[in-house]
Amino acid sequence: MIVVRAGRYIDGTGADPRRDVNLHIDGTTIVKVGGDAPRDATVIDRSEQTVMPGMIDCHVHLISNPSSLEERIQKPYSFLVAEALKNARTTLEAGFTTVRDAAGTPRGVKQAIERGLFPGPRLRIAVGALSQTGGHGDARFPSGVDLRVPHPEHPLTVVDGVEPARKVTRELLRAGADQIKVMTSGGVLSPSDEPGATGFSPEEIAAIVYEAHAAGKTVMSHAQALQGIRNAVEAGVESIEHGIYLDEDTAELMKKKGTYLVPTLVAPLWVTRLAERKPGMMPAYAVRKAEEVIETHQKMFTMATKIGGPIAMGTDTGAPAGRFQGYFELMEMEMMQRAGLTPKQVLAASTRNAARCHKLDREIGTLESGKWADFVVLDADPLTDISNVRKIADVYIAGNRVSR
Repeated sequence: MIVVRAGRYIDGTGADPRRDVNLHIDGTTIVKVGGDAPRDATVIDRSEQTVMPGMIDCHVHLISNPSSLEERIQKPYSFLVAEALKNARTTLEAGFTTVRDAAGTPRGVKQAIERGLFPGPRLRIAVGALSQTGGHGDARFPSGVDLRVPHPEHPLTVVDGVEPARKVTRELLRAGADQIKVMTSGGVLSPSDEPGATGFSPEEIAAIVYEAHAAGKTVMSHAQALQGIRNAVEAGVESIEHGIYLDEDTAELMKKKGTYLVPTLVAPLWVTRLAERKPGMMPAYAVRKAEEVIETHQKMFTMATKIGGPIAMGTDTGAPAGRFQGYFELMEMEMMQRAGLTPKQVLAASTRNAARCHKLDREIGTLESGKWADFVVLDADPLTDISNVRKIADVYIAGNRVSR
């Protein structure tokens, strides 16, 4: 038995923080909150620090590091897997004990982490993302070059029509997908469409959602165009990723249906910042599109916060970068606060709500009896300043301290 003595205890349920709380852990699981420590317990004294749930990023790409076209061509697939494992460790050390990978990372990376071969967060993978021809997931350039190289662990996911979409959804499930990702609009980085373009028909989306739900899986929709958002929400997806051109009527519908918004406010910003810092790294068309959507994206999120539908935190980034671990996540959380959320709401979006978004709230997201002992120890109070989530003293996953 381990007892963690928390000076400030944030359980993630939305309740006010408590002082001087003992967190009782047996093996990998929280068995009791509060009460005195048993005589034979190992006590971990954090009485001068904050203990809160491990954070969750609902939209990452562990196998994707920002790189130039030349670098992408030069990297073999095995090198990308090695990068993903490195990124997984860095993400865990930054306090993110669970992530939802939104395409790219194969089942083998998840298995290696689960079996303890490499340190990393709890990982939910999409494997690939369904796209129509010329859609956001179509990597064929005007020259005819296609950067998606066939691989046994990655079904080809550019499809057209109801039955092909149904078949590839099943192939992704066979490849180990924990959730299905579908591109229901254009995007910033894709070479052949615009963020305002609608992707897939309602019938195609409905078939994809049906197959995912039939297998007990959730669906996340890359959706920036209004009609693409609406089509996905009406089809029953669990979350809308980005939501740039979301309007009030559709935001109300999302609230009514319980559809999560994962805003990824930082996503277009890192495109423009990387282009500034490393000229030539980002294609000109992507920089142009990113610059065009930033203001609309932020205004949309402010509107969505006022309507009050469910929100979960996600970054749409690969490796943590910058001056410290968790750089993109911290930027996202600060932007969410500036758009109108309180620090408590931002933390809820990054813990409890994020767990609910992909239906893991019985296991993680809050520090309650019966859940995994995933928690972060901070040297400051994140409820007074959300930037304090970077002041990490320790990270624990399943009751085990992460070597940092």
